[in-house]
Amino acid sequence: MKNKAFYFTLLILLFSLFASAQTAGEIVSRMETEIDKYENDGVSMLNIVKVPVIGTIKSTAYTLGDKMRMDSEVKGVKVIVWMDNDNEWTYNSKNNEVEIKKADPKKREADDDMEMFDGLTEGYDVTIDSENDKAWELLCKKNKANKDKDAPKKITIAVSKGTYLPVSLTTKMSGVTITMQDIHFGVTDKQVTFNADDFPGITITDKR
Repeated sequence: MKNKAFYFTLLILLFSLFASAQTAGEIVSRMETEIDKYENDGVSMLNIVKVPVIGTIKSTAYTLGDKMRMDSEVKGVKVIVWMDNDNEWTYNSKNNEVEIKKADPKKREADDDMEMFDGLTEGYDVTIDSENDKAWELLCKKNKANKDKDAPKKITIAVSKGTYLPVSLTTKMSGVTITMQDIHFGVTDKQVTFNADDFPGITITDKR
């Protein structure tokens, strides 16, 4: 009788385990749904780019609606770029100068980091590569149906089990390794808008 009770309990546990298991496609779909909830709140993230010979370049990107800001530092020189649909402001700490010019729509489109998290199941075969108590690690391999020549062949995404929001994304394109991490939703207009008062003594060069 005890053995029957034990096996019955074990059967229930196994059934519960398989019933609650989620496929990679379901996880990606839920992630996309959760990201859409923050569409109007903006997002910030740390971008780490590893370039052969040159080395590693880190930058923090902020996006809110049609506005963007990117902070980076190269060899001790701080560079901040603000951008909207019409204009682009570039600050250089070496000469304490801001250069204003008309925005390049193609560059603005290329800088849309969150686009990497959209439509993954359409052009990639997605599987669960590994998981722990906090997150799933999904492996996305480009399939034959994906005709985009510029699309990376492989993308690795970590998704939080608690929120279903992305934790990080890593991919490689043309020998350059790109990692997006420290992803947070919620950006203020002040964070993505250039304000000359924040840079005392600055020289502004308008090339529009």
